[in-house]
Amino acid sequence: MDERKRNINRLKAGASYFGCGGYLSKLDTLHRLDIYNKLGFEGLSRKNSDINHIFEECQQNWQQTFYTMLMRTMGGVDNKEAFTELARRVPYAILLREREVAANVEALLIGASGLLMLYPHDEYILNLKRNFSYLSTKYSITAMEASAWRLKRIYPNNHPILRLSQVASFITYTREMMDRMLACTSGDDVYNLFSCQTLPYWQTHYIPASTSPSVAKRTGRTKTDLLAINLVVQMQFAYSSYTGNERLYSRALGLLESLPAEKNSIIAQWNSFGPLARTAFDSQALLQLSFEYCRDRRCEECIVGKQILDKTTPTESLEEEV
Repeated sequence: MDERKRNINRLKAGASYFGCGGYLSKLDTLHRLDIYNKLGFEGLSRKNSDINHIFEECQQNWQQTFYTMLMRTMGGVDNKEAFTELARRVPYAILLREREVAANVEALLIGASGLLMLYPHDEYILNLKRNFSYLSTKYSITAMEASAWRLKRIYPNNHPILRLSQVASFITYTREMMDRMLACTSGDDVYNLFSCQTLPYWQTHYIPASTSPSVAKRTGRTKTDLLAINLVVQMQFAYSSYTGNERLYSRALGLLESLPAEKNSIIAQWNSFGPLARTAFDSQALLQLSFEYCRDRRCEECIVGKQILDKTTPTESLEEEV
């Protein structure tokens, strides 16, 4: 086996624990930034393709596209697809017709989720069900099956019903929501936009008919930072691509650079080699590297892998690099 082939095999063996972090940690800031820029643009372009697909599904309606992306992001990893299906069953246009009455918006979203069947009914929940029964007939909406939702090992403040109540409040009380989203330039802007107060019932409930200590159930800063990264930045990039607005593209990048890096097991592994992810811009680049290259051991196609292979002479070892 020739030396290059052995080096490729070493790279692939290190991909499972992101071994290239050793190489990245030794690069000067400018060279590492150049790599992050290329990976970051790849990631934004890939997600832009996903948004374009949703845009076409939404009959090229940006308001419905933004609403669908909001629902997907609020659903997180566990319930992204269930929230997406709910956005199809209860379109944004219907919510607009009912948003003068906050209880109607909440009844449409929570009622159509099908989740109320899983919990005891107190007076508030019975009113929600009655309200949904009327509205579902009015708009020909069929509720989802409760089995479509993943509820095991979900923290109370991330329960789908509570998240739906937060979405309902956001839609009810936020005017010109897409324009305001496109104007966001900082994490504070995103927090101020999305941290709406829920209706009073949810201050003492995380789930129906089960009381909890009274806590304002606003969307928290951790969640709004994720909304900034996975919703606002992606929508700004997609809309800038659609309109050719370079200023909006720069705004999206600036917002990523102003946000802290995500905290998850993948970023923790990269940071075990040194402070490789300081901002959300850094962590998004590293997530692109992880999911598109490391996971499938595409080291020969990867910008980092190529650099390591190109700088390694036949007599050098990769042991210190990966």
